[in-house]
Amino acid sequence: MAVVSGDPGKAGPFTVELAMPNGYRILPHFHPTDETVEVKKGTLLVGMGDTFDAAKAKPMAVGEKGSMAANAHHFAAAKGTTLISVTAMGPFGMTYVNPADDPQKQPAKP
Repeated sequence: MAVVSGDPGKAGPFTVELAMPNGYRILPHFHPTDETVEVKKGTLLVGMGDTFDAAKAKPMAVGEKGSMAANAHHFAAAKGTTLISVTAMGPFGMTYVNPADDPQKQPAKP
């Protein structure tokens, strides 16, 4: 992840870019503010709900933009190497529907 503008940790608008390898999954989660996503490379598969279900995900191709309302439960996956731009209001927050899915709370691997 790279910050393009603003500061995701502070109040105010920000833009970040995220690069994901093929098959990367972002498990069901939500944010405290609205967000806008634009696909810059690859395909982003986006679905709604509390359970990751790739069959229910809709593809977003290069150049497509989509908005997600605050607190909407959603998930995503990369099809091919994928680069997205996310614009939102800070401070950024991300809450996993299932707290055990949060990669920041996973035990370190040796």
